[in-house]
Amino acid sequence: MLIQSWVAGDLAQRGIPSVFHQAIQTCSRRGVVRGLHFQWDPPMGKLVRCLHGSIIDVVVDVRHGSPTLGKHLAVELTAENRRVIWVPPGFARMAPSRLEDDTIVLYECTGAHGPGRGYPMERRGLDIRWPDIPPIVSEKDRVAPTLEAWLADPRSRHFRIE
Repeated sequence: MLIQSWVAGDLAQRGIPSVFHQAIQTCSRRGVVRGLHFQWDPPMGKLVRCLHGSIIDVVVDVRHGSPTLGKHLAVELTAENRRVIWVPPGFARMAPSRLEDDTIVLYECTGAHGPGRGYPMERRGLDIRWPDIPPIVSEKDRVAPTLEAWLADPRSRHFRIE
């Protein structure tokens, strides 16, 4: 079987960049859920797919002035459905809820991850529906700041719609 990950021309037609600076692969067990994360310095987009297993991937708008600020989209990505989701700069992505053990997720990034460039955000208060699987959440993500705290942070002005 041949699976074409992406074609630059197809991405361009959808307004998605095709220059990526880093590809990251993660493997987790069933039930692992991380808080919302995004990179602000510089703002980073991510092209995300599930290579093995299945996930619920959640994306939240964190842009000042956006009519969809704080709203989310949840998408099921599986190795079988081969869906890919584009997470543009200005959107937080919940490192996904794994629905199966040994789930492998690949995300290609328009910038490089680095210390001090990311921002973890607590998911409470965002009305996100989760599968009926007991969540496994790290202490770091359990105590992460809220969306309101991020919006009060001067760094949040990187994401603004005029």
